[in-house]
Amino acid sequence: MNRNASIERKTNETNINLSLAIDGEGYSELETGVPFMDHMLDLFTKHGQFNLVVDAKGDIEVDDHHTTEDIGICLGQALREALGDKRGIKRYGNAFVPMDEALAQVVVDLSNRPHLEMRAEFPNQKVGTFDTELVHEFLWKLALEARMNLHVIVHYGKNTHHMIEAVFKALARALDEATTIDPRIKGVPSTKGLL
Repeated sequence: MNRNASIERKTNETNINLSLAIDGEGYSELETGVPFMDHMLDLFTKHGQFNLVVDAKGDIEVDDHHTTEDIGICLGQALREALGDKRGIKRYGNAFVPMDEALAQVVVDLSNRPHLEMRAEFPNQKVGTFDTELVHEFLWKLALEARMNLHVIVHYGKNTHHMIEAVFKALARALDEATTIDPRIKGVPSTKGLL
């Protein structure tokens, strides 16, 4: 089974080419123009055992918003396309990840019903030059385009970088679990017979 997808998105604000392999080896090739996103996506790739290539050019002279948002859109679309009809997947995933003093939990349902519920209070508005409010923007667009139910809880933490890093690692691990093929599952894991 080939669970790969490539997405191209070109607007007046961004030009993004993204390729995702769900059944990967943790390989990433990232050029987003947003160094903090490169770091988070690299962690996401390694901890989810995905392969991810992102070439993004955006209006970062304005700020990182459009690039970060559109990467979330493209990654969500790629995930949805790569999953196809979702036959045999576990569908649900849950992961707790500590990062020093911070603890994050991410729970996903690849339900075809997009929703983001986020409980996180970041102490700082920026990590380096990156606006921390963009974490929500990225996750919401990812959930919307992947059509998944995504719950993100940062239970505690003091260092904003650590808190966000724990979120991306937990997201990766929860998605790795949810996208895993379980040979016991016949068809899709829903009493409706459709996801």
